[in-house]
Amino acid sequence: MAVDAHGTAGGGAGGPRFTADVRWSGRTAVVAVAGELDHDTAEPLREAMSEALRQGAERIVVDCGRLDFCDSTGLNILLRGRLEARESGSSVELAALRPTVARMFDITGAKGVFTVYAELRDALTDQERP
Repeated sequence: MAVDAHGTAGGGAGGPRFTADVRWSGRTAVVAVAGELDHDTAEPLREAMSEALRQGAERIVVDCGRLDFCDSTGLNILLRGRLEARESGSSVELAALRPTVARMFDITGAKGVFTVYAELRDALTDQERP
């Protein structure tokens, strides 16, 4: 069975600036991200998505409910992860985009290439439909 994972980046005395935690719901890897996703903090997300694919995830749902900021580096990791997932017969989907992050996805047009759910529970409920 797949294991849960946790990665952090940046920070100092106040704690990490970004975290990426992976948990599993069946064959779906839920990557919960929190904080500020940028050039300096992106590695935990890249690692979490790659590890989920190595462990055979049928879907990767990125839970953005606690993501405060995402720059072009974070967007590129998500887009590359989506392509890698497609090559392996998987998918990358997004859930719970906060307004500032959703705006960046809207402006760049990237929102149109992902399946986006209003809430994480919607994404997990969708996997249970026949």
